[in-house]
Amino acid sequence: MTETVLTTREIETLIPHRWPFLLVDRIVEYDPAGGRIVGEKAVTATEWFIGGHFPGRPIMPGVLQVEALAQTMAVYVARQEGFGDRIGLFAGIDECRFKRIVTPGDRLRLEVTMERLGKRFGKGRGVATVDGEVACETVISFIIPGEGALP
Repeated sequence: MTETVLTTREIETLIPHRWPFLLVDRIVEYDPAGGRIVGEKAVTATEWFIGGHFPGRPIMPGVLQVEALAQTMAVYVARQEGFGDRIGLFAGIDECRFKRIVTPGDRLRLEVTMERLGKRFGKGRGVATVDGEVACETVISFIIPGEGALP
């Protein structure tokens, strides 16, 4: 088993997501110099989305795989100086491909490598894998709105 760098509780101090929408269980690698972070999500049969997606053939929706990558990226950004509790919002999801079905019992490895990170904009490449097989890969960009832009 891989060593835990950040637990769920520690992740919750960095990003606003909470159960049932927190989709990264732990961080197992964090390399600020390399602009890289790796998280994990254990997909269980009791996930809120499993009962309806799809009855009799449960799979993790692709859009939630992208969200899990985005949350992992948010943890990376939150640990960078000057970002603190500022909330990033999707600006783009590009080059997104789904290559493997993710089902209960799978452990999703969420690897993000930052391509750009400025004060109000960031972009990174995310790859979600299960047992070394790519499930989802995408380029995610986000903006951080100015003070007072969000209620």
